[in-house]
Amino acid sequence: MPVLVQPNRAPRRRVKICGLKTPADMEAVARSGAVYAGLVFFPKSPRHLDIPTARALALEAPVGLAKVALLVDPDDALLEAVTAEVPLDMLQLHGKESPARLAEIRARTGLPVMKAIGVADAADLAAIADYETVADQLLIDAKPPKEAELPGGNGLSFDWRLIAGRDWARPWMLAGGLTPDNVAEAIRLTGATQVDVSSGVENAPGVKDAEKILSFVQSAIAA
Repeated sequence: MPVLVQPNRAPRRRVKICGLKTPADMEAVARSGAVYAGLVFFPKSPRHLDIPTARALALEAPVGLAKVALLVDPDDALLEAVTAEVPLDMLQLHGKESPARLAEIRARTGLPVMKAIGVADAADLAAIADYETVADQLLIDAKPPKEAELPGGNGLSFDWRLIAGRDWARPWMLAGGLTPDNVAEAIRLTGATQVDVSSGVENAPGVKDAEKILSFVQSAIAA
C-alpha cells in the first residue's frame, strides 16, 4: 500500500493538477512542482481516459508525483479494471458514494481514498462530518449546478468565506474555479494547504497549458 504523505505537516503548499491527457501534460506537471497528478475516468468528461492510455500516462510520472484516479460512483468491475492496470497512489471519489461505500472501496483496493464534497452554501458543509472519519483526504469543491453533466471541472467556485478558519479531522484540499489569478486569494481566505485545479489551467476543455500550470503552482506556493 502506498505511503500517505502528511500534507498539513509540510512547509510547502501542495498542488494537484487534474485531468491530464498527454505525456506533455505529465511532463508539465512534473516540472511545475505539483505533488499530485489527476487522471479522470468518467466518459462524459472531456478529460476522460481509457485504461490503456491512463496506464501509459501514469508510467510517465516521475517518482514522487502521486497519481490520483478520479472516479464517479464506480462499480466493482471498474475499480478492478482501473487498479489492476494503472499504477495509482490514491483514488478520488467524485460521485454520490456513501460513507459505507467509501470504506468498502478503500478496503477492496488497498488505496487511500479522497472524497469530494460539493459546497454551494453553509448547509452543504454538514456532509463533511459523514466522510471525515472514513476518507483519507477530503476535497472541498464547488457544488455543480443541477443541470451539469460533470460533478467537477466546471470552472465554478463557491464562497470561500464559508470555510474560513475551519479544519477537519483529515487533510483537505480546496477545489472549484481556481486559476493562477485567484488561487492566492483563495488560500488567504480559507487557509488551505492543498489546492486542486483542472479547467483553470486549460486553453480549452481537456487541453492543458504548461505555462498556466507553472503559474498556478508558483502562485499557490508563494501565497
